Amino acid sequence: MKKKKGRRSAVMVMLVVMLVLCGCGTRQKLPARKTDGKIKIGVSVYDQYDAFVAELMQDLNDQVLGAKAEEKQDIVLEVYNASQSQTKQNEQVRDMIAANFDVICVNLVDRTAPTEVINAARDADVPIIFFNRELVEDDLQRWDKLFYVGADAFVSGKMQGELAVDAIQSGTVDRNGDGAIQYVVLEGEAGHQDAIARSESSVNRMLELGVKLDRLTYAIANWNRAQAKTQMDKIIRQYGADIELVLANNDEMALGAIDAFEASDLPKAQRPLIFGIDGTEAGLSAVCDGKLEATIYNDAEGQAAAIFHLAHHLALEEPLRDLPLVGDKYIRLPYEKVTRDNVLEFK
Repeated sequence: MKKKKGRRSAVMVMLVVMLVLCGCGTRQKLPARKTDGKIKIGVSVYDQYDAFVAELMQDLNDQVLGAKAEEKQDIVLEVYNASQSQTKQNEQVRDMIAANFDVICVNLVDRTAPTEVINAARDADVPIIFFNRELVEDDLQRWDKLFYVGADAFVSGKMQGELAVDAIQSGTVDRNGDGAIQYVVLEGEAGHQDAIARSESSVNRMLELGVKLDRLTYAIANWNRAQAKTQMDKIIRQYGADIELVLANNDEMALGAIDAFEASDLPKAQRPLIFGIDGTEAGLSAVCDGKLEATIYNDAEGQAAAIFHLAHHLALEEPLRDLPLVGDKYIRLPYEKVTRDNVLEFK
Protein backbone atom coordinates (compact mmCIF):
# COMPACT_ATOMS: atom_id res chain seq x y z
CA MET A 1 0.00 0.00 0.00
CA LYS A 2 1.38 3.35 -1.01
CA LYS A 3 1.70 6.10 1.50
CA LYS A 4 -1.26 8.43 1.38
CA LYS A 5 -0.91 11.71 -0.49
CA GLY A 6 -3.36 14.51 0.10
CA ARG A 7 -5.21 12.75 2.91
CA ARG A 8 -8.63 14.05 3.85
CA SER A 9 -9.14 15.68 7.22
CA ALA A 10 -11.02 13.67 9.80
CA VAL A 11 -13.49 16.53 10.04
CA MET A 12 -14.69 16.08 6.44
CA VAL A 13 -18.27 15.04 6.03
CA MET A 14 -18.35 11.35 6.93
CA LEU A 15 -20.81 8.67 6.03
CA VAL A 16 -24.26 9.03 7.48
CA VAL A 17 -24.07 7.42 10.91
CA MET A 18 -27.21 5.43 11.58
CA LEU A 19 -29.03 5.79 14.90
CA VAL A 20 -30.20 2.29 15.73
CA LEU A 21 -33.34 1.31 17.57
CA CYS A 22 -33.36 -1.45 20.17
CA GLY A 23 -33.33 -4.95 18.68
CA CYS A 24 -36.35 -7.21 18.91
CA GLY A 25 -36.31 -10.09 21.33
CA THR A 26 -37.70 -12.65 18.86
CA ARG A 27 -35.59 -13.70 15.89
CA GLN A 28 -37.48 -13.54 12.62
CA LYS A 29 -36.82 -15.77 9.65
CA LEU A 30 -34.16 -14.06 7.55
CA PRO A 31 -34.59 -13.57 3.81
CA ALA A 32 -31.96 -14.88 1.44
CA ARG A 33 -29.14 -12.39 0.95
CA LYS A 34 -28.50 -10.34 -2.19
CA THR A 35 -32.12 -10.64 -3.34
CA ASP A 36 -32.05 -6.99 -4.35
CA GLY A 37 -28.85 -7.29 -6.36
CA LYS A 38 -26.89 -5.05 -4.00
CA ILE A 39 -23.77 -5.79 -1.99
CA LYS A 40 -24.61 -4.55 1.48
CA ILE A 41 -21.75 -3.91 3.90
CA GLY A 42 -22.56 -2.78 7.42
CA VAL A 43 -20.12 -1.31 9.92
CA SER A 44 -20.38 -0.69 13.66
CA VAL A 45 -17.64 1.51 15.15
CA TYR A 46 -16.94 1.81 18.84
CA ASP A 47 -16.88 5.63 18.69
CA GLN A 48 -17.35 7.76 15.57
CA TYR A 49 -15.45 10.63 17.23
CA ASP A 50 -12.20 8.68 17.49
CA ALA A 51 -9.93 10.51 15.04
CA PHE A 52 -8.26 7.40 13.60
CA VAL A 53 -11.56 5.54 13.22
CA ALA A 54 -13.09 8.57 11.51
CA GLU A 55 -10.26 8.65 8.96
CA LEU A 56 -10.53 4.89 8.47
CA MET A 57 -14.27 5.20 7.75
CA GLN A 58 -13.65 8.00 5.25
CA ASP A 59 -11.09 5.77 3.51
CA LEU A 60 -13.54 2.85 3.48
CA ASN A 61 -16.18 5.07 1.92
CA ASP A 62 -13.66 6.06 -0.76
CA GLN A 63 -13.00 2.38 -1.48
CA VAL A 64 -16.71 1.76 -1.98
CA LEU A 65 -17.18 4.81 -4.19
CA GLY A 66 -14.16 3.79 -6.29
CA ALA A 67 -15.44 0.24 -6.75
CA LYS A 68 -18.91 1.45 -7.68
CA ALA A 69 -17.43 3.73 -10.33
CA GLU A 70 -14.95 1.23 -11.76
CA GLU A 71 -16.91 -2.01 -11.51
CA LYS A 72 -20.41 -0.59 -12.00
CA GLN A 73 -21.65 -2.52 -8.96
CA ASP A 74 -24.37 -1.40 -6.61
CA ILE A 75 -22.57 -1.42 -3.24
CA VAL A 76 -24.22 -0.08 -0.11
CA LEU A 77 -22.14 0.92 2.92
CA GLU A 78 -23.83 1.93 6.16
CA VAL A 79 -21.92 2.94 9.29
CA TYR A 80 -23.38 2.78 12.79
CA ASN A 81 -21.96 4.45 15.90
CA ALA A 82 -21.98 2.26 19.02
CA SER A 83 -21.10 5.28 21.20
CA GLN A 84 -18.80 3.16 23.39
CA SER A 85 -21.65 0.81 24.39
CA GLN A 86 -21.19 -2.91 23.75
CA THR A 87 -24.89 -3.48 24.37
CA LYS A 88 -25.75 -0.95 21.69
CA GLN A 89 -23.24 -2.52 19.31
CA ASN A 90 -24.78 -5.96 19.84
CA GLU A 91 -28.18 -4.49 18.93
CA GLN A 92 -26.71 -2.85 15.83
CA VAL A 93 -25.30 -6.16 14.62
CA ARG A 94 -28.66 -7.90 15.12
CA ASP A 95 -30.40 -5.10 13.24
CA MET A 96 -27.94 -5.31 10.34
CA ILE A 97 -28.52 -9.05 10.13
CA ALA A 98 -32.27 -8.50 10.07
CA ALA A 99 -31.78 -5.82 7.40
CA ASN A 100 -30.18 -8.38 5.09
CA PHE A 101 -26.54 -7.17 5.11
CA ASP A 102 -24.11 -9.50 3.35
CA VAL A 103 -21.08 -8.72 5.55
CA ILE A 104 -20.76 -6.92 8.87
CA CYS A 105 -17.60 -5.14 10.01
CA VAL A 106 -17.17 -4.56 13.74
CA ASN A 107 -14.84 -2.21 15.59
CA LEU A 108 -15.45 -3.79 19.00
CA VAL A 109 -16.31 -1.65 21.97
CA ASP A 110 -15.13 -4.37 24.35
CA ARG A 111 -12.59 -6.73 22.80
CA THR A 112 -13.29 -9.29 25.52
CA ALA A 113 -17.05 -9.41 24.86
CA PRO A 114 -17.67 -10.45 21.23
CA THR A 115 -19.86 -13.45 22.09
CA GLU A 116 -23.23 -11.94 21.21
CA VAL A 117 -21.90 -10.56 17.93
CA ILE A 118 -20.35 -13.89 16.98
CA ASN A 119 -23.38 -15.97 17.96
CA ALA A 120 -25.83 -13.75 16.09
CA ALA A 121 -23.69 -13.77 12.96
CA ARG A 122 -23.06 -17.50 13.06
CA ASP A 123 -26.76 -18.27 13.54
CA ALA A 124 -27.58 -16.15 10.49
CA ASP A 125 -24.49 -17.22 8.47
CA VAL A 126 -23.32 -13.61 8.02
CA PRO A 127 -19.50 -13.16 7.96
CA ILE A 128 -17.93 -10.76 10.45
CA ILE A 129 -14.79 -8.70 9.85
CA PHE A 130 -13.45 -7.31 13.13
CA PHE A 131 -11.05 -4.40 12.73
CA ASN A 132 -8.77 -1.98 14.60
CA ARG A 133 -9.61 -3.28 18.11
CA GLU A 134 -8.38 -6.85 18.19
CA LEU A 135 -10.40 -9.52 19.93
CA VAL A 136 -8.93 -12.50 21.76
CA GLU A 137 -7.53 -15.09 19.35
CA ASP A 138 -9.62 -17.92 20.81
CA ASP A 139 -12.78 -15.98 20.02
CA LEU A 140 -11.71 -15.45 16.42
CA GLN A 141 -11.30 -19.21 16.04
CA ARG A 142 -14.89 -19.94 17.06
CA TRP A 143 -16.21 -19.85 13.49
CA ASP A 144 -14.65 -20.01 10.04
CA LYS A 145 -16.31 -16.76 8.88
CA LEU A 146 -14.68 -14.51 11.46
CA PHE A 147 -11.74 -12.32 10.40
CA TYR A 148 -9.57 -9.49 11.73
CA VAL A 149 -7.96 -6.55 9.90
CA GLY A 150 -5.53 -4.27 11.71
CA ALA A 151 -1.93 -3.92 12.80
CA ASP A 152 0.28 -5.34 15.53
CA ALA A 153 0.13 -3.01 18.53
CA PHE A 154 3.41 -4.36 19.95
CA VAL A 155 5.23 -3.25 16.80
CA SER A 156 3.91 0.31 17.07
CA GLY A 157 5.14 0.56 20.66
CA LYS A 158 8.52 -0.86 19.73
CA MET A 159 8.89 1.70 16.95
CA GLN A 160 7.85 4.51 19.27
CA GLY A 161 10.52 3.43 21.73
CA GLU A 162 13.14 3.40 18.98
CA LEU A 163 12.20 6.91 17.89
CA ALA A 164 12.46 8.09 21.49
CA VAL A 165 15.92 6.52 21.81
CA ASP A 166 17.05 8.27 18.63
CA ALA A 167 16.00 11.58 20.17
CA ILE A 168 17.58 10.80 23.53
CA GLN A 169 20.89 9.98 21.88
CA SER A 170 20.98 13.53 20.55
CA GLY A 171 21.93 14.53 24.09
CA THR A 172 19.28 17.18 24.69
CA VAL A 173 16.52 15.19 26.44
CA ASP A 174 18.20 14.50 29.80
CA ARG A 175 17.93 18.11 30.92
CA ASN A 176 18.86 17.49 34.57
CA GLY A 177 21.90 15.41 33.59
CA ASP A 178 21.15 12.53 36.01
CA GLY A 179 21.70 9.84 33.37
CA ALA A 180 18.05 8.77 33.38
CA ILE A 181 15.02 9.97 31.45
CA GLN A 182 12.06 11.03 33.56
CA TYR A 183 8.98 10.08 31.55
CA VAL A 184 5.18 9.95 31.60
CA VAL A 185 2.86 7.53 29.79
CA LEU A 186 -0.60 8.45 28.51
CA GLU A 187 -2.46 5.17 28.11
CA GLY A 188 -5.51 4.54 25.96
CA GLU A 189 -7.84 2.43 28.08
CA ALA A 190 -7.56 0.59 31.36
CA GLY A 191 -6.90 -3.07 30.60
CA HIS A 192 -7.13 -2.65 26.82
CA GLN A 193 -4.79 -4.97 24.95
CA ASP A 194 -3.58 -2.39 22.42
CA ALA A 195 -2.95 0.20 25.13
CA ILE A 196 -1.00 -2.26 27.27
CA ALA A 197 0.95 -3.53 24.25
CA ARG A 198 1.91 -0.05 23.09
CA SER A 199 2.94 1.11 26.57
CA GLU A 200 4.94 -1.97 27.50
CA SER A 201 6.68 -2.50 24.18
CA SER A 202 7.70 1.16 23.92
CA VAL A 203 9.31 1.20 27.34
CA ASN A 204 10.83 -2.28 26.98
CA ARG A 205 12.42 -1.35 23.66
CA MET A 206 14.05 1.72 25.21
CA LEU A 207 15.44 -0.40 28.04
CA GLU A 208 16.74 -2.97 25.55
CA LEU A 209 18.60 -0.18 23.76
CA GLY A 210 20.33 0.86 26.96
CA VAL A 211 18.32 3.88 28.06
CA LYS A 212 17.90 4.32 31.81
CA LEU A 213 14.33 5.29 32.61
CA ASP A 214 12.53 6.78 35.59
CA ARG A 215 8.74 6.73 35.24
CA LEU A 216 7.18 9.65 37.04
CA THR A 217 3.58 8.55 36.53
CA TYR A 218 1.04 7.40 33.99
CA ALA A 219 -2.57 8.31 33.27
CA ILE A 220 -5.53 6.76 31.47
CA ALA A 221 -6.98 9.13 28.89
CA ASN A 222 -9.16 6.79 26.78
CA TRP A 223 -7.57 7.73 23.44
CA ASN A 224 -9.13 11.20 23.86
CA ARG A 225 -7.45 14.58 23.36
CA ALA A 226 -9.52 16.49 25.93
CA GLN A 227 -9.06 13.81 28.57
CA ALA A 228 -5.32 13.74 27.89
CA LYS A 229 -5.09 17.50 28.38
CA THR A 230 -6.96 17.24 31.67
CA GLN A 231 -4.66 14.48 32.89
CA MET A 232 -1.52 16.25 31.73
CA ASP A 233 -2.61 19.49 33.39
CA LYS A 234 -2.56 17.63 36.71
CA ILE A 235 0.78 15.98 35.95
CA ILE A 236 2.38 19.31 35.02
CA ARG A 237 1.22 20.82 38.28
CA GLN A 238 2.86 17.93 40.13
CA TYR A 239 6.08 17.46 38.17
CA GLY A 240 6.53 20.56 36.01
CA ALA A 241 9.91 20.80 34.30
CA ASP A 242 10.98 17.40 35.67
CA ILE A 243 9.09 15.73 32.80
CA GLU A 244 11.56 15.01 30.02
CA LEU A 245 9.56 12.63 27.82
CA VAL A 246 5.87 11.84 27.16
CA LEU A 247 4.88 8.57 25.48
CA ALA A 248 1.27 8.62 24.30
CA ASN A 249 -0.57 5.55 23.00
CA ASN A 250 -2.08 7.59 20.17
CA ASP A 251 -1.81 10.96 18.47
CA GLU A 252 -4.97 12.35 20.04
CA MET A 253 -3.56 11.94 23.54
CA ALA A 254 -0.20 13.29 22.40
CA LEU A 255 -2.01 16.37 21.07
CA GLY A 256 -3.81 16.69 24.40
CA ALA A 257 -0.42 16.69 26.14
CA ILE A 258 0.78 19.39 23.75
CA ASP A 259 -2.32 21.43 24.54
CA ALA A 260 -1.57 21.16 28.25
CA PHE A 261 2.03 22.30 27.92
CA GLU A 262 1.05 25.18 25.66
CA ALA A 263 -1.48 26.29 28.27
CA SER A 264 1.10 26.04 31.06
CA ASP A 265 3.64 28.65 32.10
CA LEU A 266 6.59 26.37 31.34
CA PRO A 267 8.94 27.89 28.76
CA LYS A 268 9.55 25.79 25.64
CA ALA A 269 13.07 24.94 26.76
CA GLN A 270 11.64 23.15 29.80
CA ARG A 271 9.00 21.12 27.95
CA PRO A 272 9.43 17.42 27.18
CA LEU A 273 9.58 15.63 23.86
CA ILE A 274 6.19 14.09 23.04
CA PHE A 275 5.61 11.00 20.90
CA GLY A 276 2.37 9.64 19.45
CA ILE A 277 1.08 6.73 17.41
CA ASP A 278 -1.35 6.56 14.45
CA GLY A 279 -0.23 9.25 12.02
CA THR A 280 -3.62 10.96 11.92
CA GLU A 281 -3.98 14.14 9.91
CA ALA A 282 -3.73 16.25 13.07
CA GLY A 283 -0.79 14.22 14.32
CA LEU A 284 1.11 14.60 11.06
CA SER A 285 0.47 18.35 11.07
CA ALA A 286 1.85 18.55 14.62
CA VAL A 287 5.02 16.76 13.48
CA CYS A 288 5.34 19.25 10.60
CA ASP A 289 4.96 22.12 13.05
CA GLY A 290 7.60 20.70 15.40
CA LYS A 291 5.13 20.32 18.28
CA LEU A 292 5.02 16.52 18.15
CA GLU A 293 8.48 14.96 18.02
CA ALA A 294 7.41 11.92 16.00
CA THR A 295 4.59 9.44 15.46
CA ILE A 296 4.00 5.97 14.04
CA TYR A 297 1.91 5.78 10.87
CA ASN A 298 -0.99 3.37 11.27
CA ASP A 299 -2.12 2.77 7.70
CA ALA A 300 -5.83 3.66 7.76
CA GLU A 301 -5.98 3.71 3.97
CA GLY A 302 -4.40 0.26 3.73
CA GLN A 303 -6.69 -1.14 6.40
CA ALA A 304 -9.74 0.29 4.66
CA ALA A 305 -8.68 -1.31 1.37
CA ALA A 306 -8.13 -4.66 3.11
CA ILE A 307 -11.52 -4.48 4.85
CA PHE A 308 -13.28 -3.62 1.60
CA HIS A 309 -11.62 -6.29 -0.54
CA LEU A 310 -12.23 -8.95 2.10
CA ALA A 311 -15.87 -7.87 2.50
CA HIS A 312 -16.34 -7.82 -1.28
CA HIS A 313 -15.00 -11.36 -1.62
CA LEU A 314 -17.14 -12.61 1.24
CA ALA A 315 -20.31 -10.97 -0.09
CA LEU A 316 -19.81 -12.58 -3.49
CA GLU A 317 -18.69 -15.86 -1.88
CA GLU A 318 -15.45 -15.72 -3.84
CA PRO A 319 -12.31 -17.68 -2.82
CA LEU A 320 -10.03 -15.80 -0.43
CA ARG A 321 -6.76 -17.31 -1.62
CA ASP A 322 -5.66 -14.15 -3.42
CA LEU A 323 -5.96 -12.06 -0.23
CA PRO A 324 -3.02 -11.65 2.19
CA LEU A 325 -4.64 -13.63 5.00
CA VAL A 326 -2.40 -15.03 7.72
CA GLY A 327 -3.70 -18.26 9.22
CA ASP A 328 -6.92 -17.80 7.21
CA LYS A 329 -7.99 -15.19 9.76
CA TYR A 330 -5.77 -12.09 9.89
CA ILE A 331 -4.78 -9.29 7.56
CA ARG A 332 -2.14 -7.12 9.21
CA LEU A 333 -0.86 -3.85 7.81
CA PRO A 334 2.63 -2.56 8.64
CA TYR A 335 3.43 0.53 10.68
CA GLU A 336 5.98 3.14 9.61
CA LYS A 337 8.02 5.68 11.56
CA VAL A 338 7.24 9.34 10.92
CA THR A 339 9.61 12.19 11.80
CA ARG A 340 10.09 15.71 10.52
CA ASP A 341 12.49 14.28 7.93
CA ASN A 342 9.82 12.21 6.15
CA VAL A 343 6.44 13.49 7.34
CA LEU A 344 5.55 15.06 3.99
CA GLU A 345 5.54 11.58 2.43
CA PHE A 346 2.48 10.74 4.52
CA LYS A 347 0.40 13.89 3.97
